[in-house]
Amino acid sequence: MHKINNMENKQTAVQWLVEKLMKGEYINDPEYLITQAKAMEKEQIIEAYCMGDDNIGAEQYYNETFKSE
Repeated sequence: MHKINNMENKQTAVQWLVEKLMKGEYINDPEYLITQAKAMEKEQIIEAYCMGDDNIGAEQYYNETFKSE
């Protein structure tokens, strides 16, 4: 499973999925990509919830964690 904590540059689950699709990875096994993206999304939601005690706004958390290019 793809763990977001081990990533140097964090990506949203959607960014990860788009990257894999654009590279043509796992094209013969789309269910794998869908399963992995859903697991990443769940982990990201849990991590964001747990960080809620930092008094950081949701948008600020997103911008600091998942810098959009």
